[in-house]
Amino acid sequence: MAVKKASEMFPKNLIEDLHKWGCMKQTGVSLRYMMEFGSKPTERNLLISAQFLHKELPIRVARRALELQTLPYGLSDKPAVLKVRDWYLESFRDMRAFPEIKDSNDEKEFTQMIKAVKVRHNNVVPMMALGVNQLKKGMNSGTLDEIHQFLDRFYLSRIGIRMLIGQHVELHNPNPPLHTVGYIHTKMSPMEVARNASEDARSICFREYGSAPEINIYGDPSFTFPYVPTHLHLMMYELVKNSLRAVQERFVDSDRVAPPIRIIVADGIEDVTIKVSDEGGGIPRSGLPKIFTYLYSTARNPLVEELELGPADVPVTMAGYGYGLPISRLYARYFGGDLQIISMEGYGTDAYLHLSRLGDSQEPLP
Repeated sequence: MAVKKASEMFPKNLIEDLHKWGCMKQTGVSLRYMMEFGSKPTERNLLISAQFLHKELPIRVARRALELQTLPYGLSDKPAVLKVRDWYLESFRDMRAFPEIKDSNDEKEFTQMIKAVKVRHNNVVPMMALGVNQLKKGMNSGTLDEIHQFLDRFYLSRIGIRMLIGQHVELHNPNPPLHTVGYIHTKMSPMEVARNASEDARSICFREYGSAPEINIYGDPSFTFPYVPTHLHLMMYELVKNSLRAVQERFVDSDRVAPPIRIIVADGIEDVTIKVSDEGGGIPRSGLPKIFTYLYSTARNPLVEELELGPADVPVTMAGYGYGLPISRLYARYFGGDLQIISMEGYGTDAYLHLSRLGDSQEPLP
């Protein structure tokens, strides 16, 4: 099948517009600003927010669409990547076609349009994984470094785009839950989120293995700070799932009871740090540099090469295709935090998740 260039599929003036917007400067916002601005979702504030997004989102989407067309090693020509490119071009077209936002009716229509954009991009992560997987066959690991840097930029930008759209859409909720400002929970309990994520991960472990190690959580249950619970849940779920699998597989044929996973929540002045400790045997030192690279996983790969490229057929699981840790680290970094993994081969692994407590670092803008 001949690969269709974007210029053959979309009008010439749209492609010219894409290049123009892709060169414009992006504007980052902080968690604190999102929280303070969104705490009063008046008609005027929603209008200001929509006007900002009307200018900002096309810049961010254009940058990614352009990058998708110039990837090395023929990655841009893979069918799955072409599909993602088309989603970005369609979203850019929809945003640019939307007229100037002058009143609350315009704002409501704009909100519906960006909501549809967010849904269109729901399966970008597995679709890109499929494209990279198609490329990976027969390639050496050095070649994948360049791809890895692109994917870091691409997914970090995606987190930002989805956060901005989701935050604006959620501010329209007529009955927001207590202590929430859009996606942000102003009094989030990291202990509670860790407990919920642990229960979810344990249920998956039970489903796969028929049993699951215990999880003990230590920290101040009354401690809260402003953060995005969905982001923390995603990161904690990934870390706990990895620990459960390591412990379960190490002790599956042992007479010993599998040792519990320990989660410790510490509230510092600058950071809230969550440590996830397991006795799952650790990772060899030679393997540590690989754990944050895409498509490195010790689990079986769920991506099916014969996958039809219809949106309904794309697997939405993250387990097993090596995206959990690198994407979790991007979520941590998005609001000024980080994720570190320390391993003792022959014993176990400690994951340190640092979350910025201050909330005033600007979004990283790749």
